[in-house]
Amino acid sequence: MSEATSHRLLIADDHPLFRGALREAVSGLFDRVDVGEAGTFEEVTGLLERGGEIDLVLLDLRMPGVRGFSGLMYLRAQYPSLPIIVVSANDDPAVIRRCMEFGASGFIPKTLGIDVLREATARVLQGGVWTPPDIDLARDSDAETAAMIARLSSLTPQQVRVLMMLSGGLLNKQIAYELGVSEATVKAHVSAILQKLGVESRTQAVIAAGKIEAGQWPQHTLR
Repeated sequence: MSEATSHRLLIADDHPLFRGALREAVSGLFDRVDVGEAGTFEEVTGLLERGGEIDLVLLDLRMPGVRGFSGLMYLRAQYPSLPIIVVSANDDPAVIRRCMEFGASGFIPKTLGIDVLREATARVLQGGVWTPPDIDLARDSDAETAAMIARLSSLTPQQVRVLMMLSGGLLNKQIAYELGVSEATVKAHVSAILQKLGVESRTQAVIAAGKIEAGQWPQHTLR
């Protein structure tokens, strides 16, 4: 990487020790680097919304405020040009392929060493893509899963947030309070979500979104 180039990175992980290790790893790549840290998804969105150009987000799949791929889905919808590398303890090939299908620029298992992490970060910052070399990204999803991924990817950022809250069991009035909008606005979002996902009820929407998570990993092992 060019020593004259300044970079701004955001590390999103709920483990302070791992954030520190990531910070040390990426800082060693550059002479000038500004590294922000976030331990919850709310902190992630807050840092991004405050402005300033972020060159790369290193995102854990599971942290307070998100489930499964929802954080990646939201960031991809809200910031379509922002490179995102998923950094996760779960190295299931199906999970890695799913992250790439949802628009990640890279996937780094937490089990890999600092040198590999630096290589992956540098490649993505140069406009490339990085996944573990033994992962076959060409392997297709089944038709039903591929169709649902496409539908989920069509949701707007606010619709992703509403779906996340529906999955958490929140009622319309609770979602309205959390988002600072009217209950009528939430109902409109729910209707749009149902239409885009091709389902008839909010329960079916939650089940449809959950199918992308369920079966890909046991919930207690995803980190």
